[in-house]
Amino acid sequence: MIDIHATAVIHPSAKLGEGVQVGPYAVIGAHSQVGDGTSIGSHAVIEPFTSIGRDCQIFPHAVIGGVPQDLKYAGEESITLVGDRNVIREFVTVNRATGEGEVTRIGDDNLLMAYVHVAHNCIVGSGVVLANNVTLAGHVEIQDFATVGGLVGIHQFCRVGAMAMVGAMTRIVQDVPPYMTVEGSPAKAFGPNTIGLRRRGLSLETRNAIKQAYRLLYRSGLNLTQALAEMETLAHLPEIRHLMAFARATERGFVGRTAKSQATALSQAADQNPAADEEEA
Repeated sequence: MIDIHATAVIHPSAKLGEGVQVGPYAVIGAHSQVGDGTSIGSHAVIEPFTSIGRDCQIFPHAVIGGVPQDLKYAGEESITLVGDRNVIREFVTVNRATGEGEVTRIGDDNLLMAYVHVAHNCIVGSGVVLANNVTLAGHVEIQDFATVGGLVGIHQFCRVGAMAMVGAMTRIVQDVPPYMTVEGSPAKAFGPNTIGLRRRGLSLETRNAIKQAYRLLYRSGLNLTQALAEMETLAHLPEIRHLMAFARATERGFVGRTAKSQATALSQAADQNPAADEEEA
């Protein structure tokens, strides 16, 4: 049974699943979908072309799927996709994408605390925690099970790797490697996210390998290409392979390492062995 408050405004083209609850003065826009068991709090707004999954909790005054705060946006039809079992607290804003048919995507089982902002074309994985007042600029990617502390600002096109921990009030202008803890302004890497990795059930062997990878990246004095070459001895572990693939894909460099030196090292490696680079692509 759907429970819609008398003051809520639901567009005729919106589709609501079984057990959906819509609070006072909430608004659900055209061509939107709300999955079974999801609750929409009072004064929350679900903008057009937004899809929300099952068993989500959307708290009062959240705005999901709003027009992007992007001067390039020209009214094209774009999409916001929110998965299942997300908790989206008060005054969170999630903007739909810039670009015809493009997507802003949030996965499953995430917690977005009050006043979080997810800008256009962002990709948020699953099991992510974004604490109060976290601000993601456009095209940011947050991978699965990452945790971002309160009052963190993340520059456009940056990535935060899987199971990483970003401390409160950190300024992120480069990629955060998977499994690491970073903090500060400018941000610095302080080692593996030890507690988070243990909570996720990673084995002692894997945790030790990640610690060794951290030392190669940050304590060895090696450039990124050299560090990745040394890391090959650990590549039998899927987590290390993920870290290496993340490193090879970086365009902004890693937190605590200069983007210029990393880009130069990767470019030199590609020039020396173009066939290997093609195989990886």
